[in-house]
Amino acid sequence: MTRRTGEAPHHLNLTCFVNYNCRLPECVERYNANERNRRKKKRQGTYERYTDASLVRAHVQQLIAAGASPRGIADRAGVADKTVRDLLPTRADGSRAPLKYRVLTRNAEKLLALSPEDVIPQFVPGLGTVRRIQAKVADGWPMTHFAEQAGLHTSYVCNLILRANTIPELKVRGTTALAVARAYDELRDKQPRQHGASNRGVRLARQIGKDRRWPPTSYWDQYPGAIDDPDFTPLYGVTRREIVAQDAGEVMRFAGLDRAAAAERLGVSKAYIDHALRDYPQYAVEQAA
Repeated sequence: MTRRTGEAPHHLNLTCFVNYNCRLPECVERYNANERNRRKKKRQGTYERYTDASLVRAHVQQLIAAGASPRGIADRAGVADKTVRDLLPTRADGSRAPLKYRVLTRNAEKLLALSPEDVIPQFVPGLGTVRRIQAKVADGWPMTHFAEQAGLHTSYVCNLILRANTIPELKVRGTTALAVARAYDELRDKQPRQHGASNRGVRLARQIGKDRRWPPTSYWDQYPGAIDDPDFTPLYGVTRREIVAQDAGEVMRFAGLDRAAAAERLGVSKAYIDHALRDYPQYAVEQAA
């Protein structure tokens, strides 16, 4: 563990004592009280060397969604980088990792003690935040009700969605990203009608999500970590025929092929491409028709 120099960002948990060598009386007492409690549990035989990893994983994932890096979280908490990465469902190369169900209690305490101010930057990419809002709308949460659950103004959330369509590299505050990520997780198993949404509001929200092809939470659950990945393009609501039409248009445009040659390249019949481009004319290349 590396000691940090300079003033501790706050004096709310053990971070200042452990990482910044803070020796304010109240901070020393907080640390000593934690140690006394740990030793007492050991004497009583109630101290568990390992604890459930689910709460720790959720906390770490929310911090990452707000812009923190796994290495930064590990550094601030004073744990090994591998400890944090082992909690994540995907590896750095994008492959799935075995889910860890337990974590050392002392590491869990250090990670859970991290506050957002410890690790998140002031501004972060807004893609994941926008996708989470869209997913909850597709789940049936009217934007007004989701904004309320996240502690944000409805006008800000609506404006954020509109700006996302025109600003490719939209940024949001780290605190906003964290608020949305927390609401997204906390509302996972809750119904909007139980939180004040009307039947009409739920139906309208779902219809908006369907019309705009916004993937719901269940879709993102199939691709852990992808919701914040700018290189991941969701294909929710996209039919095979549309994909073929898009692929055909690209090979005809960039390879100079006609429809028959494009069909052979894509492994489908020319008739299938004809029907696909008829249904999705925006992908057609007139000169290759």
